[in-house]
Amino acid sequence: MLDAIVPGLEMDPEAIVQAPGYLSRQPILDRRGVVFGYELLFHHAPGAKHVDPLGAGRHGLLDAMAVFGVERFTAGSRAFLECSVESLVEDAWDGLPPAHMVLQVSSPAEPSAQLLRACRTLRENGFQIALSRFDTAHAAGELLGHADYVKVDAAAFESPVWQAVCARLAGSRAIIVADRVQTHDAYCKARALGIKYFQGFYFCSPELIPTNTIPAHHAQQFRILHELFKDPLDLKTLSPLVMADPSLVYRLLRFVNSPLCAVRETVTSVEAAIMMLGDAQFRRIATLAIQCGLSQDRPPELLNMALVRARFCSAAAPACGLDPDEQYLIGMLSLLPPMLRVPMHTILPALPFRDEVRDALAGHSRPERALLSWIEHIEENDVAGCEEITVRFNFDRDKLVDTYWHALGDTTVPLN
Repeated sequence: MLDAIVPGLEMDPEAIVQAPGYLSRQPILDRRGVVFGYELLFHHAPGAKHVDPLGAGRHGLLDAMAVFGVERFTAGSRAFLECSVESLVEDAWDGLPPAHMVLQVSSPAEPSAQLLRACRTLRENGFQIALSRFDTAHAAGELLGHADYVKVDAAAFESPVWQAVCARLAGSRAIIVADRVQTHDAYCKARALGIKYFQGFYFCSPELIPTNTIPAHHAQQFRILHELFKDPLDLKTLSPLVMADPSLVYRLLRFVNSPLCAVRETVTSVEAAIMMLGDAQFRRIATLAIQCGLSQDRPPELLNMALVRARFCSAAAPACGLDPDEQYLIGMLSLLPPMLRVPMHTILPALPFRDEVRDALAGHSRPERALLSWIEHIEENDVAGCEEITVRFNFDRDKLVDTYWHALGDTTVPLN
């Protein structure tokens, strides 16, 4: 099968032992906070016997995309795939569909004639090329001419290197992507320089509002959340609160009547939704609807990340001895601080959780936080952190990886 995907590559089939690995994705956002693409990164599980003569986790990526389709990992956006120089020269990625594919390579100071020829051929076949870790020592002349994107580390924006990078890029058609933008301050500096695309988790660490309370315009949503987490639901108290927010009613009924719930009959009232879905499912949909409202002025990727976390934590919970409904809420609510721009310790008093769940959301080391910590490490491409959690809690690594890949299904949720 691999020979069919990678024509002309001779290898001993018995030398390749397929083994599960970690595939993570990191978003690349535009100036509006909308996803422009995702960088996909693959690492073999520690100790796995896997021969990949061209490196860069190529087989793992190809296998994942062959089984699930690249759309699962990118939701139709561009896929930035880290490649080795050797894999480009050997046409190892030629079996991929070129649409929305960006092959990313850290170029040598002196690119070979084979690499230049490979980049030219790939672009002629519809692929785009990105140069990662770009600085003045790399991408001499002709190779830069083949690049559609160059990635510049955010740290360079505060050093004299930036002027040299600008001089090197003068006259190039390559678009700059600010890489490793992890703070709101770094994002503001990159944006001020006119950069259009940003990779990193700066949107998860926004500039906080100087207050010790939940913003007044969100107080009603938190009253509803407080009632949602009572067991059982008190319809006499909850329904009037929901009905008092027309935008929430609209989003709630829109989700209930969408394929997200797969109900057979059209639902036209809050009470009917609760009766038809049951308390647990209604909590999930109502929480999603509320978070859509809370995050309307924030990057849409925040809500998508929260939904991926919720789906993963809930689906992995039974095999890990945890409660699926509780884990769903932990994953879903973990990104409330950047949505509201207030710290978690300000939010937790408004939510009627048991102490273990409060501690998990506050960041304390608890079994209830284990799955959330695992997926946070995946988002940061921290394989060692994933392994540490897997060993400490005796989790099944293969099941966690498979659950995560499934959780990356199309989670895009309309905010309006």
